[in-house]
Amino acid sequence: MQISEHLDLTFAALADPTRRAILARLATGEATVTELAKPFAMSQPAISRHLKVLERAGLVSMDVDAQRRPRKLEPKRLAEAVDWIERYRELFEQSYRRLDTLLDELQAKPSAQKTAR
Repeated sequence: MQISEHLDLTFAALADPTRRAILARLATGEATVTELAKPFAMSQPAISRHLKVLERAGLVSMDVDAQRRPRKLEPKRLAEAVDWIERYRELFEQSYRRLDTLLDELQAKPSAQKTAR
């Protein structure tokens, strides 16, 4: 799978508030479906469907621990999304710095012209 496909799956998974809440919960430590379903007003099968989306995106993985099937956060995929966003944030910051420089130059010109009169 190419990185653009990973990003598509990641951002699609992050588009849902329940899935973001699940990721936030998993950021504090691994949890089973039952544990993940507690704070939500939805069934465990509904939580399992959200987990499948997160697993397909590579954001969550499942371990096998005797009778338990805990899920854990996979930060690598989130890091790829952050890196992608960071590149654009840097471009926007460069544009804002150029705009600030231009505005400073434009503001300095009228005062220079006023003093010349």
